[in-house]
Amino acid sequence: MKLLQNSGVPIYQQIAEQFKADILEGKIKEGEYLPSIRALAKDLKISVITTMKAYEQLEAEGLATAVQGKGFYVNAQNSEMLKEQHLRRVESSLLEAIQAAKIAGMTDRELMETLQALLNME
Repeated sequence: MKLLQNSGVPIYQQIAEQFKADILEGKIKEGEYLPSIRALAKDLKISVITTMKAYEQLEAEGLATAVQGKGFYVNAQNSEMLKEQHLRRVESSLLEAIQAAKIAGMTDRELMETLQALLNME
């Protein structure tokens, strides 16, 4: 797990986002336990409180559940919810790309051509 100290994004949020991506991509499966809070904090050399906050965010989003004495496990994911999560990520990324294109002075046509070229690479 990579954490960026100077990214402006809180560490707990970076952790939660990386776990969220792994869950949505199926890298961490339903029923699997996440690393223990203490172990993850030790591995990342961060506070247990920071790790706990990341796990609580995952729980609040319905991605994980806490089990007393066992830790946090990954919840079953509704396929419609997964699709919606992916759509939100796509929309967010495209909005970011549009903003960057405007800053770069690209026209809508140039942006569409760039997107089409990238789609054709796949």
